[in-house]
Amino acid sequence: MTKLDIDHLHRLIDHAGVAFRIRQRLQPAGGPGDKVFPPTYSTGENTLRYATETRRVDGAAIEAVLLDSVASQANRMEEALLAAWQQRKLDFPVIGVAFDDPALADLGTITALQAPHRIADAILRDATSSDGKTLFRDMPEGRAYTDASPRNATAVYKLCPTALIFGVWDSTGPKGGQGAKFGRVVSSEIVAIGAAPGSKVGSRIDPLAIQANVPVYHRKDDESDWTIDPAEAKQDKGKPVLFSRRGAEGKGKASAVNHSNVAPTIDTFAGGITFDYAMHTVVLSLPALRKLRFATRLDGKPLAARDAAERAARVSLAALALAAIVHQRAQGYDLRSRCLLVPDGAMTLEVVRPDGTVESVELGVDAANELVASAERTARAAGLGWDREPLALKAAPKLIALIKKSRAEAMTGAGGDED
Repeated sequence: MTKLDIDHLHRLIDHAGVAFRIRQRLQPAGGPGDKVFPPTYSTGENTLRYATETRRVDGAAIEAVLLDSVASQANRMEEALLAAWQQRKLDFPVIGVAFDDPALADLGTITALQAPHRIADAILRDATSSDGKTLFRDMPEGRAYTDASPRNATAVYKLCPTALIFGVWDSTGPKGGQGAKFGRVVSSEIVAIGAAPGSKVGSRIDPLAIQANVPVYHRKDDESDWTIDPAEAKQDKGKPVLFSRRGAEGKGKASAVNHSNVAPTIDTFAGGITFDYAMHTVVLSLPALRKLRFATRLDGKPLAARDAAERAARVSLAALALAAIVHQRAQGYDLRSRCLLVPDGAMTLEVVRPDGTVESVELGVDAANELVASAERTARAAGLGWDREPLALKAAPKLIALIKKSRAEAMTGAGGDED
């Protein structure tokens, strides 16, 4: 098996390759046939269901269930990259928004690797310069990002190169729906093949034997607390207000404050599944990387040798994407509670050539880290080098106020439905 080095990667970017891919079989950690729990999705009917579909496998129609979506896998790769960045195993640009209000110390700094919409997220939109005087989108860097496009992606490459890997749409920026779109370069998903549904049961026996027919009210001196005494209760039009809390069951019942019994139930819609095997498929598109153009250096000056500089930038992005893949793989497949998977055989990273033939290459975590470092050095010489923290931002006062107000409402259980 060939070890993937920087020269090999350069050749692949220069039209010698179409894609990197992984097709890895997985099984439950408990062994074949053990039940796992996929993610659930709302059907709009207050029912949670799995994402099921029929797939063609070896010429046959097979029932399949989604275990981890493309978007979820992208988030897991971003988490793996952030961990490597924080440990200084990888150096690439990461921008974040600091929440320096003492009341929000638990938030620390939210980076573009954690924000749902990456650099286009509202968290960054509602951030200011470190001196608090200028909103991000009004800063030179923010304006450059707003004007970026696949024809000139330098500003995104400078501030948030991972957005060029996992995709981003600047739909909430100054241009609205006309904001630039950058498609995914790497996609990954995990699907259970040959899936069969199971059942899940649940119940709770209250050791205090509290009955469900005892009314419970909001306290008038503290709405987040409860009482059974109407005299101590919050009043509305002369009547005590029944206790309710978002996500809790039984308005005015003891179950709303987590007491009383819960009758045994059986769930056949989201009761877990068994399957023949799970397939983890990863594809890194090299033609998608080749579509990205870089018109200027990071300092805004014209590129001296544009073709070579653009090639160097694409190699850096490819190396970073490969690092995301192998770092996530090293973290394992603990997808959620009761959904721990393990590889069924060794992982093979393959290169798909233009004629459809396949070459297996070797790339471990340490080698991937070195690949990123080597690619960045070449790009830096061409005027497209990376800084670890290219911009310092902090949460705008209005965002801090919104978070505080939201937390206060959550403490009282307000903000839910009337009924």
